[in-house]
Amino acid sequence: MKLLIVVLLWAAAMAAHAQSVYKCSVNGKVSYSDTPCPAGAQAATLDMPAAPKADPAAARDLKRQQKQASSLEKARLKQQERDERDANRAAQTAAVQRKKCDKLKLNKRWADEDARRATGQASEGARLRAHRAGEAMALECPR
Repeated sequence: MKLLIVVLLWAAAMAAHAQSVYKCSVNGKVSYSDTPCPAGAQAATLDMPAAPKADPAAARDLKRQQKQASSLEKARLKQQERDERDANRAAQTAAVQRKKCDKLKLNKRWADEDARRATGQASEGARLRAHRAGEAMALECPR
């Protein structure tokens, strides 16, 4: 990041170097401008210092940092894709589990209804089936 700022400042200095700065004096007031002084003003052109030479090490560092940023972005995108796949897989698993629990609850309700309606010798078997349906539901659908 620091290198990027240095490069931008260097580019701005190069652009500023290409322009002339004019010092104008009108009625004792001094002003500086990038345009020539108006008629009747005392004018002076200021010399700008030469821009610093390009630093090859800075250019290499910039390329290295850009490459590193690119690889980090690719790694971030891959991780994001993996996270999305995992979330989708978890959502599908949860949906399957909900469906299974709903089916077990329905079977338990039906078994309870059958146990209530059963009479005589069939009532004991119906109660046993309702109890087993409740146990299966409790095992698969913890609350």
